Amino acid sequence: QVQLVESGGGLVQAGGSLRLSCAASGRTFSWNTMGWFRQAPGKEREIVAAISWSGRSTYYADSVKGRFTISRDNAKNTVYLHIDSLKPEDTAVYYCAGDSALFGTIATRAVAYDYWGQGTQVTVSS
Repeated sequence: QVQLVESGGGLVQAGGSLRLSCAASGRTFSWNTMGWFRQAPGKEREIVAAISWSGRSTYYADSVKGRFTISRDNAKNTVYLHIDSLKPEDTAVYYCAGDSALFGTIATRAVAYDYWGQGTQVTVSS
């Protein structure tokens, strides 16, 4: 059974930092694009960052560029999202996602991802 388990969310003041982790089990994602999405109440799920299987290519939504950093440790089958300079508008449930395509290019649409975690809540207070 494939599982993606996010952790690291919480309540933080504006300007603070968090590191989200996504641990995969049940299969390796070493050769797959991984992404982080978020969904705020009343809004659609949106991509915030993605990373290629090798880690050499990354994608960031314009709204998070310069503040979010995605990385991966294939030996640990884990993907990270480091968030700096948190803003109240970053408040959302953050989801980790895995693309089943091997050695694929980075996808930015949620429908391209086949595996999803349960999400971790990030709340930023002003």
